[in-house]
This record gives sequence, structure tokens and C-alpha cells, in this order.
Amino acid sequence: MSRVAVVTACAALVLGGGPPRPSRPGFLASAPGAAPVAYATPISGRVTVLRAFRAPPGPYSAGHRGVDLGSGPGQAVLAAAAGRVRFAGAVAGRGVVVIEHADGVLTEYEPVTPAVSVGEQVSRGQPIGRVSGTHGACEPGRCLHWGARRDSAYFDPMALLVRLGPVRLLPWPT
Repeated sequence: MSRVAVVTACAALVLGGGPPRPSRPGFLASAPGAAPVAYATPISGRVTVLRAFRAPPGPYSAGHRGVDLGSGPGQAVLAAAAGRVRFAGAVAGRGVVVIEHADGVLTEYEPVTPAVSVGEQVSRGQPIGRVSGTHGACEPGRCLHWGARRDSAYFDPMALLVRLGPVRLLPWPT
């Protein structure tokens, strides 16, 4: 992962753009008895975040419920993790693929021409479509919008890539 992507993901977590603060513990943890899910970026090569996640102040407020990753026209879109295709089709004239993962997270990819069908099992890194069309202010075929949600709450998908581990306080050098 590029330094820009790592810095963006870390900043999002620190500044509050990371996963929503749930009322119950273990929100991003795998479901009981489920194996942990390993995520990767949905495009190969260097990852450039063109537009970062911006949490909306409310469920129906404006925001940016995902990240826009730089891509090339027709670039392969890869499943970020193993899962089952929950949706593959058009929404508001754009191709969308939604994958449900074992930890309860749904990842969303647009604009794509899907290469998978609803109900199909996919593995991490498997091509699920190709970048096709426009999203937001991006030039046609120049970005992939990647979103993540659990229990209808969107969170920064870059947080899926960063495993910071436990925080440990160290003594300040004297």
C-alpha cells in the first residue's frame, strides 16, 4: 500500500472518519465463530486516494460514503476479500457490485461493468468487473468508488486495510 493510502487511513481513524463508534463492542470484529477476514485494495498497483471518506453528520445527510481510488478506464476491479456477491447490476445508470463478507461487512464497488453474478462466491483478489463509467467529479473511467458498511452504517473502507493492533503507551524520553 502506498504511503499516501496509509497516511489517509491512519488520519481517518484518528480524526474520526474511521469505523462508526458502535454501542456494542466488537463492531469490526468477525462474527462469533467466523474466521477473520483479510482485506486488500480493490485495484492492483499503486493506490491513490482521490477523494477520502467523509462521514455524514446523520444517516440522511450529505457525505462521501466511501473513497475514490484512482484507476484507468477498463481497469480490473478486484474483490477486497472473500465473500458472496449480494448485488451486481445497475443503480442510477451506474454498474455496482456489492459483496458480503464473513465478518458482516458489505463492500461496494462502482462504477463497474460486473463480471460476477448474485450469489457467486468470490475470493480475495478475484476480478469482479472493470471500471466503466463515471462517479462524482472523476473523469470517465478514472476512479473507482469503494465503500464499506455494516448494519447500514458506512465507514471508511481504508480502515479495513490497516491493522494497528493494541495501543501501548511508552515513557517519554528524558
